[in-house]
This record gives sequence, structure tokens and C-alpha cells, in this order.
Amino acid sequence: MEELTLLYVTCADGDEAKRIARGLLADRLVACANVLSPHTAIYRWQGEVQEDAEVGMLLKTRRDLTVPVAERIKAMHSYDLPCVVSLPIHGGSADFLAWLHAEVG
Repeated sequence: MEELTLLYVTCADGDEAKRIARGLLADRLVACANVLSPHTAIYRWQGEVQEDAEVGMLLKTRRDLTVPVAERIKAMHSYDLPCVVSLPIHGGSADFLAWLHAEVG
């Protein structure tokens, strides 16, 4: 079986996160998206420290789909450089992981 991954993405707001999540689900690139509560992002951008409200999103998919998912997110995202990072899934509920495999691809 293909390895699974959890992608962490930040979005400008909940509406953007939901729109991206729905597009990825429609394309069967992810099995599930969790849109998280708004939070504060403090980061350096173009030489200056910025502070903005953002919404985080967790996406579950196969590792081999990471690049296509990241490309699709970039095409739908309002940011010039959206955060998309991958964290490997090492175990978990066997039934849930089987469902995840069945839903993507």
C-alpha cells in the first residue's frame, strides 16, 4: 500500500480553506480536510515581520499525491507562496487508514 501523509496548509480565511478543500475532494486528491480555527501567524515576508489572521487546514492523502495536491492548492490559493507541508502518517486506526486509501486517487 502507498504511504499516507498529512498536509498542513494555511489560508487567508475559512471560506478560502473550504473552497480549496472542496476542490481537492472533488478531484479525489485528498480523502478528508479539517478546517481549523483562525489563528495568528507571525512571519517574515519580504524583509519585514508580518502578523496576520489565518486559518489552518489539515489534509489527508497519499504521499505520492503530495506534489499534485500542492500544485492544485497553488492554483486555487490567494497567496503568492502558500504554506503546504507534508508530515508522514506512521500508523493509526487500521480501518481509518484503509478508508483513506480507498478515497483518494
